[in-house]
Amino acid sequence: MPSVELDRERLADVTVVAGSLDVSNTPLPPFSEAALAFLADLSGTLLRDKGIRRSPDVAAFAYWCRAAQLRGLEQAFRAQDGSAGRIGRGLAFHVTPANVPVNFAFSFAFSLLAGNANIVRVPSRRFAQVETICSAADGLLGAHPEIAARSAFVRYPAASAATEEFSRNADARLIWGGDATIATIGALPKAPRCKDVNFADRYSVAVIDGAAVAGAGAEELERLAEAFYNDTYLMDQNACSSPHTVFWLNADDAAKGRFWAAVRDLAAQRYTLQSQVVMDKYVQLSGDVIRGTSSRRVEFDALLTVVAVDELPHDLCGLRGVGGYFYQADIDRLDRLAPLVNDRYQTVLYHGIDPLLLRGLVIDNRLRGIDRIVPIGKAMDIDIVWDGYDLAMELSRIVDVR
Repeated sequence: MPSVELDRERLADVTVVAGSLDVSNTPLPPFSEAALAFLADLSGTLLRDKGIRRSPDVAAFAYWCRAAQLRGLEQAFRAQDGSAGRIGRGLAFHVTPANVPVNFAFSFAFSLLAGNANIVRVPSRRFAQVETICSAADGLLGAHPEIAARSAFVRYPAASAATEEFSRNADARLIWGGDATIATIGALPKAPRCKDVNFADRYSVAVIDGAAVAGAGAEELERLAEAFYNDTYLMDQNACSSPHTVFWLNADDAAKGRFWAAVRDLAAQRYTLQSQVVMDKYVQLSGDVIRGTSSRRVEFDALLTVVAVDELPHDLCGLRGVGGYFYQADIDRLDRLAPLVNDRYQTVLYHGIDPLLLRGLVIDNRLRGIDRIVPIGKAMDIDIVWDGYDLAMELSRIVDVR
C-alpha cells in the first residue's frame, strides 16, 4: 500500500505519539470492518484500564466506541438516503483543540468510520487522557495492519511547518479550535479538492423550568446538579457545548437558589479550584459590574458566581464564564429566545422542558443557530452528527452510477 510522500525536512520537529508517518491515503468504505474492529478493540483496552475511573472523558470515549454502539451508528448510516456507493475521501488532517483533551480521539474515530486515513495533531500540553488513549491505540495497531497504515497521531510546536505540509497532502481537514485557528489554517495551501470541515467558536445555553426544580426531591435535585456539573466544571466551561447562560421559565428566587446551592455543594466536593481561575472570575465580575450587566448585588464566590442579567444584549455570545461563572435570566415564553439566537449558538440544554418545543422554536422561527437540543448532563456527548454536520457523509464521497 503506497504511502503519502511527505517532505520529512519540514517535519523535523514532529513527534509521532502513535502510529507512523508512513501513512497511506487509500480510502476505505464507510464503516469498514477494519475500522469497526479496531475501534471496538480500542474500547475494550481502555475499559479494562483500572485508571479509567479518574478520567470520565476517556471512559465516555471508550463507551462510545463499543462494538454495539458502532453497529448502531452503522445501521443508522446505511438507513439514510445517499449512503450507498460511498467511499472515504482519502487522507484527513485533524487540528484539535488544546483545551478539550479527548476531542482528538473522537475526531479520529469519526473520520476513520467515514473511510479515511488520518493524521491527527494532538494537544501540545501533555494531558494524561491523551497519553492513555494514544498508548492504547499504538499498542493495538500491530494487530490491525489496515488501520496502522492509515493512522498517525502527532505533536509539534505551533510555529512548525508541519501544518502546511500536512494540509498540502490532505483530502480533508477537520479544524477544531475556533475562528482564529480556522482563519489561519484555512489560508494555507491545500489540494483543490480538499474538503474542510470547520468547527468554529460556538455558544451554548441551558433552559430550566423552575417548577421542575422546586418540585424535585433531594435525590432528583442531586442528579440534576451532578449533570450540570459534568456539563460545565469538568471542562472549566471551555467546551463549545458547555452552557454559559441559564434561562429560567416559571422560576422564583427560591427555585433558582435551590438549584445553585446544589451545584455549589457538588463543586465543593469535586472541583479543584485553580488560583488563575479564581483571578479570571474576579476580573470578569469586576468587568460586569463596570458594564452594569446586573443591577443586583452579586456575591463573589470562588467556586460559583452567578450574575443575573438585567437586559439581555443583542449578541449574548459575549457573556462567557469560566470555572463556575454563570449568567442567568428569566423568560416568560420560549419564543423570547428567538431574537437572541444567531449562527454561533450550538447546544441548548434543557430540564423540565419538552425538547420538541425547543426544536419547534428553531424551525418555526427559521433560526440560523442551535444544532443540538439535549438534556442537562449530555452536553459532552459528542457524536458523529456534530455542529450540524453528519460527519460520515461529509467525510466520504459518492461514487455515482447512472
